[in-house]
Amino acid sequence: MRSWTSPTVPSLRKFGLGEGPAVQIHDTASRAVVTLAPEGAARLYVCGITPYDATHMGHAATYLAFDLLQRAWLDAGHDVSYTQNVTDVDDPLLERATATGVDWAELAESQTELFRSDMTALRMIAPQHYIGAVESIDLVVDLIVRLDAAGAVYRVDDDLYFDVHADASFGAVSGLDESGMLEIFGQRGGDPDRAGKKHPLDCLLWQAERPGEPAWDTVLGRGRPGWHIECSAIALEHLGTDFDVQGGGSDLVFPHHEMSRSESVVATGEPFARAYAHAGMVGFEGEKMSKSKGNLVLVSALRESGHDPMAVRLALLAHHYRADWEWFDAEIEQATVRLAAWRAAVERTSGPSGDDVVRDLRAALAHDLDAPAALQVMDTWAATDGDDRRAATTVSEALDALLGVAL
Repeated sequence: MRSWTSPTVPSLRKFGLGEGPAVQIHDTASRAVVTLAPEGAARLYVCGITPYDATHMGHAATYLAFDLLQRAWLDAGHDVSYTQNVTDVDDPLLERATATGVDWAELAESQTELFRSDMTALRMIAPQHYIGAVESIDLVVDLIVRLDAAGAVYRVDDDLYFDVHADASFGAVSGLDESGMLEIFGQRGGDPDRAGKKHPLDCLLWQAERPGEPAWDTVLGRGRPGWHIECSAIALEHLGTDFDVQGGGSDLVFPHHEMSRSESVVATGEPFARAYAHAGMVGFEGEKMSKSKGNLVLVSALRESGHDPMAVRLALLAHHYRADWEWFDAEIEQATVRLAAWRAAVERTSGPSGDDVVRDLRAALAHDLDAPAALQVMDTWAATDGDDRRAATTVSEALDALLGVAL
């Protein structure tokens, strides 16, 4: 699948400022802030969209978080290997296609293309590997065969299920006990009440063909992948085991990230990711943001109404990535005012020390991607006089490199 074109990320070394510090991030599995120590290229997997309502502000907030992580890594001197999937065949997509009378493949491609254009406008670093579920079916089948060889697969009718208790460490990501898992499993794509399963939490690996639904001929029979297995297969293929970070929204902690980790661990005998990082949920004026409620705030709609994409980016940066927060229309207005103030400040012939701004921006990002703290650094600089004649150039480049904001 075609990715989008990455923005050029400037290096701050040309100012004689060296490299940024090691990056710390909150690891969901250990419930602690950990220091990331990539060996060679930093390896990142972020779960992508199911393309039927792209790109709302919750999507954008999640991908911005991991864009910041990449920028902090690059500034610290690491190359980055970034993989993101697209779940371009799954029940929600098929249901939307049926409801709207649109071919499912056309719906997936149109929404994926919209997502690409939004990511480009927001200056998000593109993944080197942007991989669809459909193009990964051979990888999925191979991984299921490996799981079967490990004794972790069983059949219910013509469908194949993963025995989650084949992984002695099942639950390591979410920290939930079984009752907590069962409480949300059915709400997030699971089928705990299906007759014939060994355990209610066992998850679907391969779904046999259903009338009117897409299916592919494989050694497993004619059908299509379950949800979790695609991310296991794609990540292993492009990043290998023991990669640095698996990321996504906090709604993916369980079951999605729990299941994908366990499937990989059972198949390979190796750790899946070293850290699991999750972005908070974005609501709308006190409610969950969802298509069914008709309250999605779309990046494309904001752009079409004339809002500068950099103001949209600043509106997102105003919230810590792990926080749950609510979108109000004032968010974009405040961000527009902030952007104008920053642009006016870099037009000055001199200002406070640009080197100090770089130091403080780096420190904010290195401490669990604290974007709100970084914005305060810049707000203070913009409102203060100084005599550093190269400050505007240094600060502009730093904002571009570290926060992805082009002035």
